[in-house]
Amino acid sequence: MTPQTLFWGRRAQRARCVILAGFLAGCGHNTAVDPGGDGTPSGPVAEVWLTTADQTHLLSQQPDVLIRSGADASAVVIDVDEGTSYQEMVGFGAAMTDASAYLIQHKLGAQHDAILHELFGRNPGIGLSFVRVPMGASDFSTHDYSYDDMPAGQTDSTLAHFSIDEDRADKLPALKAALAINPQLKLVASPWSPPGWMKTTGSLVQGTLRPEFYDSFAQYFSKFVEGYTAEGVPIFAVTMQNEPAYEPADYPGMRLDPPVRAEVIGKHVGPIFEKNSIQALILDWDHNWDLPSSPLAVLADSAARKYVSGVAWHCYAGSVGVQENVHAAYPSKDAYFTECSGGGWATVFGDNLKFFVGELIIGSTRGWAKGVALWNLALDENAGPHLGGCGNCRGVITINSANGFVTRNVEYYALAHASRFVRPGAHRIASTTNVSGLQSVAFKNADDGSKVLIVLNTASAEVSFSVHVGGKAILYALPAGAVATLSWS
Repeated sequence: MTPQTLFWGRRAQRARCVILAGFLAGCGHNTAVDPGGDGTPSGPVAEVWLTTADQTHLLSQQPDVLIRSGADASAVVIDVDEGTSYQEMVGFGAAMTDASAYLIQHKLGAQHDAILHELFGRNPGIGLSFVRVPMGASDFSTHDYSYDDMPAGQTDSTLAHFSIDEDRADKLPALKAALAINPQLKLVASPWSPPGWMKTTGSLVQGTLRPEFYDSFAQYFSKFVEGYTAEGVPIFAVTMQNEPAYEPADYPGMRLDPPVRAEVIGKHVGPIFEKNSIQALILDWDHNWDLPSSPLAVLADSAARKYVSGVAWHCYAGSVGVQENVHAAYPSKDAYFTECSGGGWATVFGDNLKFFVGELIIGSTRGWAKGVALWNLALDENAGPHLGGCGNCRGVITINSANGFVTRNVEYYALAHASRFVRPGAHRIASTTNVSGLQSVAFKNADDGSKVLIVLNTASAEVSFSVHVGGKAILYALPAGAVATLSWS
């Protein structure tokens, strides 16, 4: 499916739905279309984009919905209040791992530019604007490396041998191409492991940071941000360590407990960033919802708290509701969602759509996340390339390594329902949720004041509802398991 066929024009789609009467089974429909004419609403309208659990509709534009004057007596109402505003959005996206960058740079062939424009452009692209970047190797690399590897037994405390040359082949070119398409792109960088000589294992695998190298670790961040900036790839934020409560046995990783993270941030990374005028934000945690006590312990340290801008979260354990709890404890600290992957363990499109939209696009942003990033942006047909760790993860897109064919996975559509319509700088605004199985989140774009409402139907049957906003009403019926994005000025 090409970008041109993916996003149907309003006129063509309206004609299609008129021919099919607009009421196909499983198709969301507008109950407020002007009955006296050709099916075209008369007056102000909201655009509607629909994805259904049975994949009959995949981010398909539906007939416009009339915005009626005055409220109505619908049994199911979603109230949207643009006068109540919450966090400013950075955006939605995924990780540019070594695997993703390699596939994008070497396996797309002649469609390279078109796919990048589809991913990072807007109209008809899906406008991804929040991307995570591993600092050095992750489990989705072709080989293990850091930016300052030394022979066994040797150290480099001054980082005299630091170099980002490993990233010049694929990762930096892919990121530069994405930035050229979307200059609003924000990058958050995370190390899976610092150089092995900084650690108790002497290896990229397992271990923790040796105290004598806390300052070297801070300099490692500083040099990385400065190196990327010099390449024209600015870093918006860094996290101290990917999944610091986990020591994987077969790929780079490191345990970094709360007291160590607090000391490293408060006495080393924060002061060095301040000294070197580095503007990148510092985020703590970058791990699952099940241990909120860990970032809370770091934030309880006054020296660290001075430098920590927010908390980064993953999806693999616990409940999304803890994001709101941690934010309530420290309201001045932001939230970001930085990793979640689908894979071979979950193959039902409708179930995955419900999870990714319900927990991440809706749940995480209602839990104050300013950005939502999934894991690999692209993987191949063998869920790689990778060295260890997850052997059946799924990328946002799959790029066939033999022929370059691109498959847009459920994660693509979940992200697109937000990223294509909610632009960087938008604010989340108030909306009711969990009404008759309908979950929702609403936003107001800063550039033109347009409103966006994302609605997921978790019920087992179609639900008709009314959106009440500013004394007006929008009526719609959403199939079971479907998600719709409504957008209006």
